[in-house]
Amino acid sequence: MYNIVTCNGEGTESLQEETTEEMTEGEELGIMEKKNLDWANIGFGYHETDKRFVANYKNGAWDDGALTEDANIVMNECAGVLQYAQTCFEGMKAYTTEDGRIVTFRPDLNAQRMEDSCKRLEMPVFPQDRFIQAVTDVVAANEAYVPPYGSGATLYIRPYMFGISPVIGVRPAEEYQFRVFTTPVGPYFKGGVKPLTIKVSDFDRAAPHGTGHIKAGLNYAMSLHAIMTAHAEGFDENMYLDAGSRTYVEETGGANFLFVTKDNKVITPKSDSILPSITRRSLMTVAKDYLGLEVEERPIALEEVKDFAECGLCGTAAVISPVGKIVDHGKEIAFPSGMSEMGPVTKKLYDTLTGIQMGRIDAPEGWIHVIK
Repeated sequence: MYNIVTCNGEGTESLQEETTEEMTEGEELGIMEKKNLDWANIGFGYHETDKRFVANYKNGAWDDGALTEDANIVMNECAGVLQYAQTCFEGMKAYTTEDGRIVTFRPDLNAQRMEDSCKRLEMPVFPQDRFIQAVTDVVAANEAYVPPYGSGATLYIRPYMFGISPVIGVRPAEEYQFRVFTTPVGPYFKGGVKPLTIKVSDFDRAAPHGTGHIKAGLNYAMSLHAIMTAHAEGFDENMYLDAGSRTYVEETGGANFLFVTKDNKVITPKSDSILPSITRRSLMTVAKDYLGLEVEERPIALEEVKDFAECGLCGTAAVISPVGKIVDHGKEIAFPSGMSEMGPVTKKLYDTLTGIQMGRIDAPEGWIHVIK
């Protein structure tokens, strides 16, 4: 079993100096001393870590790639990503489990989704096995930033790719860069879970036959005005409807919806323009195989949302964010689960999936990728 050396800092975000003797002793045991960060209060933001992975695509092939300490990117002013937003990314996390292992959750699905994104954006595919190895190497190199078990914090992992060669005509770039960086992040629900109030948006997230089903940077750029508008109006998030008929629920700017009926059936929207959330797919498996609940993926009309007992938003950052109320142009849809805590089924789903991720509950085969 891998043993973790935890920190005992008292509310400081500065790194603690370690003696040469301590580092040498730790290295001999194969243990990396944890950074002395205030894990519970680190927040959900960017904190630069020691290493990141970089690989370059040129003349029709990827190079071997390497870990580097340089966090900066240098590119031409006419780079494809700057001119035509040719970029995609993934989001995932590394955890310290109850028995001290460092793991990631279902990275094969992230690798597959990035391949799908690259193909849709006319970008070269970074091989899935190399994707998983790059993630593994970067997390291992930044082991000191993986928060200790029980802290509520995790190490966020961001693989991404972009066109880096100059492009002035509207066409794909010829050269690309694939990178992976990490950043420690604190608990998403600092101070406890508070159900969200969301609004039915007048904006469209994705067009039919567009790019809603991939994790393209351009999808998130076009959602920024909508989310800032929602925040200015006092809402936490948007509910986007299908752009064709504007009658069916799709998703928010960064999460899938999950609903629970009054007889405890778990339902999620089905649409070709919804991003296939790894968290949402995992929760549906948990609902069926661990909790014995009936599950269904189908189109969900906005009109039937008022009949559900619980609602949640599924994503990497929070796993499930409970929704207490949806406002449709002044008309409120209040869920019986209320505005004070997660609904009972949503809570069971959250506890079970996080238990699997943290090693407290046995995982389905292939779900946990052990790094160390």
